[in-house]
Amino acid sequence: MNFFEAQQQARQQSKRLVLLFVLAVIAIIMAIDLVVVAALLANSDDAAAGLTVGQTLAQHTGTVLLVSLIVGSVIALASLFKIGTLRSGGAAVAQSMGGTLISAETTNPHHRRLRNVVEEIAIASGVPVPEIYVLERESGINAFAAGFTPADAAIAVTRGALEKLKRDELQGVIAHEFSHVLNGDMRLNIRLMGLLFGILVIGIIGRKILEGMRHARDSKGTAPIFLIAPAVMIVGYVGVFFGRWIKAGVSRSREYLADASAVQFTRQSVGLAGALKKVGGLPEGSKIENVAVEEVSHMLFGSGMNFSSMFATHPPLLERIRRLDKSFRADQFAVIAKQWSQPVDVLALDAALGLGQGLDQHLGLEAQPRSSMTTKPPPLPDVRRDIEVQPRAVSSHVGAPKQGDFATADTIQNHIPPLLLAAARSQRSADRVIYALLLDADTDIRTQQLAMVVAHCGGEAQAETLMMREAVDTLHPMQRMPLAAIAFPALRRHPREWLQGFMQLIDELIHADGQQALFEFCLARLMAIHIVEALDPSRARVIGRSKLVHCEQEVALLFAVLAHAGHNSTVDAQRGFQAGVQLLFAQRSIVMPDSSGWHTSLVPALTKLDQLNSAGKQLLIEAMVTTISHDGCIAVAEAELLRVACAALHCPLPPLLAR
Repeated sequence: MNFFEAQQQARQQSKRLVLLFVLAVIAIIMAIDLVVVAALLANSDDAAAGLTVGQTLAQHTGTVLLVSLIVGSVIALASLFKIGTLRSGGAAVAQSMGGTLISAETTNPHHRRLRNVVEEIAIASGVPVPEIYVLERESGINAFAAGFTPADAAIAVTRGALEKLKRDELQGVIAHEFSHVLNGDMRLNIRLMGLLFGILVIGIIGRKILEGMRHARDSKGTAPIFLIAPAVMIVGYVGVFFGRWIKAGVSRSREYLADASAVQFTRQSVGLAGALKKVGGLPEGSKIENVAVEEVSHMLFGSGMNFSSMFATHPPLLERIRRLDKSFRADQFAVIAKQWSQPVDVLALDAALGLGQGLDQHLGLEAQPRSSMTTKPPPLPDVRRDIEVQPRAVSSHVGAPKQGDFATADTIQNHIPPLLLAAARSQRSADRVIYALLLDADTDIRTQQLAMVVAHCGGEAQAETLMMREAVDTLHPMQRMPLAAIAFPALRRHPREWLQGFMQLIDELIHADGQQALFEFCLARLMAIHIVEALDPSRARVIGRSKLVHCEQEVALLFAVLAHAGHNSTVDAQRGFQAGVQLLFAQRSIVMPDSSGWHTSLVPALTKLDQLNSAGKQLLIEAMVTTISHDGCIAVAEAELLRVACAALHCPLPPLLAR
């Protein structure tokens, strides 16, 4: 299953979820209506008169309709309230579970290792680096990803996972969670939380009413309530029964997909299998002690709590392991328990196996030697050399990073100067990194830009920006966008007003020389996409409904921009444009539009194209690659434009284009 199929399946699952929820609500309303009618019949003269339930219902139609309206409104408002509390995205879920945000200044080696792994996988996936939380009070091995889109995602990992998992096992767990990010599961999971909370509220209300009536004095007047309250409570918890069943059915298939994606990503099943084996072998397993665990059980790497098989949100653990290691036997759990029940220094094990690369330079330690089992990350491509690509291979690469991307991300991340990494991770200095990326080579223009920085941020920011620019000059072009991605979590923690001023300053820095270079457009657009979604994550629509035939003008403009960026002559650009257009609109003759003002006109075009359905986006990306690489190759700068266009379409493209 590729990225587009997974996204479409997630959308279908969302429709199924809403349908099942509506049916469950209707059933709950009807059950409570029957309870109310029965209570009215039992507490009036209707029973003595020999009236049936149907006749009583006819006599009290207004009351029944009012009860139906109240119950439906309570469920709807409770669901909306819950979803509203999660509007800020993944961070709200992580914090509700007691998560502690990893700070840029942390000296905890476990936290640093986790951040190193998360950043590496984010770069390899082509998505913004998420916020990273640790559940310090949880000794079980577990993790989850939460959010509406990758731009507001948060990754949370338990203390037990950090202390019990080796680096390759931790990588397997994080890759599993990133699969949920890429496959569109996060938005589905948050909707599950909100909708099921509305059903649960009915049971809670019945219980509270019953508790409040214990000390009531007028037993005759309160008799109907004494009859209705326990029945409402029972009906509500029957609704919870069906809610859990719905959640389990939606969640289990997505877990198999995430396991398979994680193995494809890391190109080894040992790490993920090792983590699952420790979950099964250790006494703590994947248990979460937080009382709110049921709300997030469908998001977790492991089950988090004991459910019967009917309500299990995850496939059987042994089955998950055997899909990765066919030779594993259940009696081997005892061996794992014996080996890992006592405290083990996993960081020392990593160092002994040569798995501590990347962590050492961030800790300021002498680099540990690599094991012969590990391979040296590949060098980044020569900036003067073009990349040969195939359109179908690139589209299949979207949202489906491979082991080569992981190795490339390792190279990209671990060769960024420590000064820039530290600054990018800090909320105080992350913006200076972006300013440094935008400083012009011309001395006069740079002086104007620095004056703008001083006006917005003060004199201290000027000195820091200049210092970082010296480090930026040493970067490979493929490291610039990933550096911005690393800075993003720190940037998005600023308030809305600050972020609006930040985006205004970026625009001023770009236009200081009266023009906009390709890299400047790409960086500004990437920041704008992610910051807008981080400010209002619940409004972002990752999967649209539009078809290509309704976006002909926008496609033509995009292809004209790509054609001019990917070819040196007007004739070659025209040929590239027509090749891409013919792939989408074979029966139509489309003239290449004037793209001289593309810096402003391309933004609304990409916004409309983002509303395409999954099949349309897949075809569009293949045609985009056909256009920009009509001469058979893509330069690094052109690949950045392609990657930003894909990001605007919510189709994350890994850093190393598939050939």
